[in-house]
Amino acid sequence: MDDKILKLKEIIDGGERIVFFGGAGVSTESGVPDFRSVDGLYNQEYDYPPETILSHTFYMRNREEFYRFYRNKMLFPDVKPNKAHYALAKLEEQGKLMAVITQNIDGLHQKAGSKTVYELHGTVHRNYCESCGKFFSLEDIMKMDGVPKCECGGYIKPDVVLYEEGLDQGTINASVRAIANADVLIIGGTSLAVYPAAGLIDYYRGNQLVLINKSSTPKDGRADLVIHDAIGEVLSQVVEI
Repeated sequence: MDDKILKLKEIIDGGERIVFFGGAGVSTESGVPDFRSVDGLYNQEYDYPPETILSHTFYMRNREEFYRFYRNKMLFPDVKPNKAHYALAKLEEQGKLMAVITQNIDGLHQKAGSKTVYELHGTVHRNYCESCGKFFSLEDIMKMDGVPKCECGGYIKPDVVLYEEGLDQGTINASVRAIANADVLIIGGTSLAVYPAAGLIDYYRGNQLVLINKSSTPKDGRADLVIHDAIGEVLSQVVEI
């Protein structure tokens, strides 16, 4: 075990109110494409760029094309949690991890067993009728063809935050409280380039800031420990799963 892994183990062992803030890199180890990678969603064959298709305006004007893209590029019902998800669930089970704050919409943290998960950008597992508010699961959506519609005739919209839409205020407030009260903040699998989500880490007041990411981030200089590696590989070395 190298010095940085030993240091991380020491920080986690000493932590009592750990919070984890994660991004796309947590899910890529499960086979979910990184939205911004060369091999991710940008490398595709649609008439519009992903930012346009995944915008509120486009959704309202062209639901059919939105859902064609959404089904092909955003839904991965068969993916399974990886070592990072299971390690974090284990830390919560041990009473050390207070919350997971994620920018991902795949629900893998909950599938691994995490209970307190704040999903900044929503989730594909919640879908609602825009007319009557009826709930639909991901399984329900997968069974429908074209644009999903409710029995009442209303369109069904996934509970994910599209471009031009604001983050849920309740989720933001809960995330800010968790980060502000954390004695250890571990940031993993994110380049910290997506705002306003990335700005939430500025509420951390402690002195045990850990950054685990394959590439450097704008906050590396502020961190007390920086590890440039895959988040699952790192956490599985310090948390027995």
